[in-house]
Amino acid sequence: MNDLSRRASGLRTLAPSCGPVRLIGVDGHAGSGKSTLASRLSAALDDAPVLRLDDLATHEELFAWVDRLRDQVIGPLSHGESARYAPYDWTARQFGPPRTLEPAPVVLIEGVGAGRRALRPHLAQLWWMELGPAASWERGRRRDGPALSAFWDGWTTAEEEHFAVDPSRPYADALVLQLPVGYEWLEGPRATAGANRAVTHRDPPAATY
Repeated sequence: MNDLSRRASGLRTLAPSCGPVRLIGVDGHAGSGKSTLASRLSAALDDAPVLRLDDLATHEELFAWVDRLRDQVIGPLSHGESARYAPYDWTARQFGPPRTLEPAPVVLIEGVGAGRRALRPHLAQLWWMELGPAASWERGRRRDGPALSAFWDGWTTAEEEHFAVDPSRPYADALVLQLPVGYEWLEGPRATAGANRAVTHRDPPAATY
């Protein structure tokens, strides 16, 4: 994946951000490729744990999962303890048996909102998948098929509302462009602005959408 192995090695050198853990957020629009990148990055990190935010959300609470994340995951990891969370079953519409998330040196959090305001203080780094909403949602709808069309209609509205009040991209350390083979990394708005300068939200160039 181009320099994915080098990028993975670099994550191990970051300062811990949540107890002994380096939490890495992978954010972007639904359908932008977050899950695939997180899986490949996990493999490059010798199977680093991955928390998928779809496991914390529900049909009724698409973005109101902050308390669950804080209580079940962030709290234990910050004390060097194993986290235990109950993943949501989107078919049965209920939470399933608890899973354990170990306080590994690097833990990946992927999903829409992984770089939200409440989570950023606990992240060692934030990556944003640089694919615009229209292209991302089209990919997601094509992947899930017509049976989930109604869900996607509601999701896109909820996602727009979320990012309107709590954007992630302005705080990304890196923008990740998925190529036909591998990825390209660009400096994110946060890295460009510098740690001690204000960051303002600017849309990416039209060519990335």
